[in-house]
Amino acid sequence: MSTMTTKMRSEIAEQPTALRATLDALLPQVSEIEPLGEQTRQLLFIARGTSDNAAVYGRYLVESHAGRLSALAAPSIATTYKRKLDLDGVLAVAISQSGRTEEIVETLSWAKDCGARTVGITNGGADSPLAQAADVALCTVAGEEKAVPATKTYTTQLAALAVLALGLGADVDAGELQRVPEAVEKLVAEPGDLDAVVEGLLDKPGVVVSGRGLAFSTALETALKLKEACYLHAMGLSYADLLHGPIAVVDADTPALLVASENSPTLQGTVALAERVVAAGAAAYTIGGGTALAQAGTAALNGPDLPEWLAPMGLIVPGQLLTEALARRLGIDPDAPRGLNKVTQTD
Repeated sequence: MSTMTTKMRSEIAEQPTALRATLDALLPQVSEIEPLGEQTRQLLFIARGTSDNAAVYGRYLVESHAGRLSALAAPSIATTYKRKLDLDGVLAVAISQSGRTEEIVETLSWAKDCGARTVGITNGGADSPLAQAADVALCTVAGEEKAVPATKTYTTQLAALAVLALGLGADVDAGELQRVPEAVEKLVAEPGDLDAVVEGLLDKPGVVVSGRGLAFSTALETALKLKEACYLHAMGLSYADLLHGPIAVVDADTPALLVASENSPTLQGTVALAERVVAAGAAAYTIGGGTALAQAGTAALNGPDLPEWLAPMGLIVPGQLLTEALARRLGIDPDAPRGLNKVTQTD
């Protein structure tokens, strides 16, 4: 399968460089985050689209490793209902690739007016409206992203969230962050059995993408990519929710794409789900999860050699490559999917 034929494919390959630059820029800001952590007890993440999937990673990371209750905001409470809430003791974290999405900027300003301390995560630079509105701005260094589907801006958002977690006292080894760019580089070069998964999805109208815990964010983001660039009916679900009923949609025409970190307490459940899907006569394509998940499925994409708290930065890469390759096979330009713009404004 040919490579480097689209902007999206080029930007996928730029992720190791973008991650190195972002970590170099943001790790010194841990000391700026620490006082905000001392003044707050819980977190409220404000985002839309791909950034919302990054926020799901942030939520799981902060709750599982920093011991702080976190939630995803409903921006309409601020922008449409215009309801004031008591956000004393809350750290509001707004995430926007451009830093110019009015709804997100407005919601962060609303949170500040409600008593929250604020952090902005953006690739739009220190002069972007979001960075200007925040107490502390974590500006990623992904460079300009030209393809509509976000790739390097997403993984650098995850890196910023990992730095945020360090500032909040997460019980992790900060030195492990330095392994991320190389792990991503390896996945770009060796994503696994990409051709087999592309072939398996070519004539399918939909796919269920599932993971749990820290990998749930990857399932949601992979499903979003397949929707926006391949026009697939891709459903992103926690495997716990999948088992509560939606698994009924998994059949010969609707395969499953299952994602897990090799070093996760959710791996065993993901393996069991893959075995159940295959036993039901459907295809179970896998991302990550080591040998155990690969052997349980139909065809396997590789995962990163990273601890679970960092694995989502690598787990998404095979999903990005799958999306780009499948779009081209379907005759779709993944750089400019129909009906989409780089910056989406919502009322």
